[in-house]
Amino acid sequence: MKPFTAKVVTILKDIPKGKVMTYGQVASVAGSPRGARQVVRILHSMSKKHELPWHRVVSIKGEIALKSNEGLMSQKSLLIAENIEVSESGQVNLTKYQHQPDFHLDEDG
Repeated sequence: MKPFTAKVVTILKDIPKGKVMTYGQVASVAGSPRGARQVVRILHSMSKKHELPWHRVVSIKGEIALKSNEGLMSQKSLLIAENIEVSESGQVNLTKYQHQPDFHLDEDG
């Protein structure tokens, strides 16, 4: 596993229940502020294998980014089960629910 990927996996696993992070925020904490799309790819390819809490990652606007109705409803249900309020359109209040990790992983780890 590449270093950035390993950092992203660690960060994702550390998002507590009842909190969310944005794709860009995860990338930034992992040391690549412009790596949001890489986070998307990591989530897509590794969520099942590493049991990642993929549902706790939302867009920079706090929106569920999945476009299919099935994906949106699945993520919405998982967030609601963790007592996160989600609007009808799939919006999460980042002021209330955004996780702010107390660490920042740089190039060295």
